[in-house]
Amino acid sequence: MASLTSVLPAATTISTPGCSSRGAVALLRLGTRRLTTTCKAEPSGGNSTVELAAGATGLASSAVVGWSLYTLKTTGCGLPSGPGGALGAAEGVSYLVVAALIGWSLTTKVRTGSGLPAGPFGLLGAAEGVSYLAAAAIAVIFGLQFFEVGSLPGPLPSEQCFG
Repeated sequence: MASLTSVLPAATTISTPGCSSRGAVALLRLGTRRLTTTCKAEPSGGNSTVELAAGATGLASSAVVGWSLYTLKTTGCGLPSGPGGALGAAEGVSYLVVAALIGWSLTTKVRTGSGLPAGPFGLLGAAEGVSYLAAAAIAVIFGLQFFEVGSLPGPLPSEQCFG
C-alpha cells in the first residue's frame, strides 16, 4: 500500500467549506498537523443591490450624523424635530445605521480577516470608512459635550432644547 506522502505532494491546496470557492485557500503541509485556512471577502461579496443600498444609506446616514454633531457642538442640542418629527427620527435612525455598519464591518473582519467588500461603485467600502470616522467624531463631540456641560441632551426634545 502506498504511503500518503507518495500520493500527495509536500504542500496541497484543498477547498474549504464555509468559504466561497474564489476566496478560500487551505494549505495542508504533510509532516505537520497544521491546516491553515484563509477566507477573504470577495470584491463583490454577494447581492450587489443590497451592497448598493447599504452603501448609499450608510453615506447619507454619516452625513446626518455629522450635521447632528455640528449642531450639538454649536447649540448644545441635537437636531430639531422638524416637520412631523421627521428630522429628529432621521437623526436617531442615522446613528443606528452607523452603528449597524460598524457592527457588520467588525463581524466580517472577524469571520473573514478583511473588511466589507467595496461594493458597486465603491459605495459600501466608502460607507464603512466614513462610519468609522463618524464613530470617532461621536466619541470626541460627546466627550467634549459631557465635560463642558456635564451631560448629553436626551433623545427627546426637552425644555432646554426646542422648548
